[in-house]
Amino acid sequence: MVTAHPTSEYRLLLASQSPRRRELLALLGLPFEIAAPDIDEAPLAGESPPELAARLSQAKAQACFNSHSIVIACDTIVAHEGQVMGKPRDTDEASEMLHRLRGQPHSVYTAITLLEEASSTLTDVAETRVVMRAYTDDELVAYVASGDPMDKAGAYAIQHRRFAPVSEVQGCYANVMGLPLCHLARCLRHWKIRPLRDVPNACQSHINHRCAVYPSILNSK
Repeated sequence: MVTAHPTSEYRLLLASQSPRRRELLALLGLPFEIAAPDIDEAPLAGESPPELAARLSQAKAQACFNSHSIVIACDTIVAHEGQVMGKPRDTDEASEMLHRLRGQPHSVYTAITLLEEASSTLTDVAETRVVMRAYTDDELVAYVASGDPMDKAGAYAIQHRRFAPVSEVQGCYANVMGLPLCHLARCLRHWKIRPLRDVPNACQSHINHRCAVYPSILNSK
């Protein structure tokens, strides 16, 4: 069960320190605050990538629970051949991940959990299929040396203009950045909260990517 809120009565709390998620959430035109969740992100035995993303987003929401806010928590998982690829611990691991992904398809899952109180919670999981381009060894080395891969699942940023690691995206592009905005807008409808901006247009303009899937996302329940 969820509670409808007039626009003037709710507060949104983003349970994330990710600058990419802050940038994307700001595109809705809604005010929000930031909190830093502190949870154990280790996967459980037998847990699938979407199950892991959902559980971690729920744990982050609970960790940042505030009775005066609607918490938005996210977790993004990169999975290649069924194996979870988290944030690299060092440059060697970043290089190894990028070598494995080069020229290969993989899946990116982002779970969004909205939490207001124990009886007002909702989790949605978005999946995007991504195909990496065949970048050269020199390009890989230069990208790792830039430091950009170190705080990103799978050791890459899809939006990095110089490295441009991706050749094909099947699904929501913003999902790969960590916050599928149309999925979030669809979730917010359960609280009768509507963005102050046209979400598909704002998102496509910000990421410079034409999206073909937003109608099916926004029109589904």
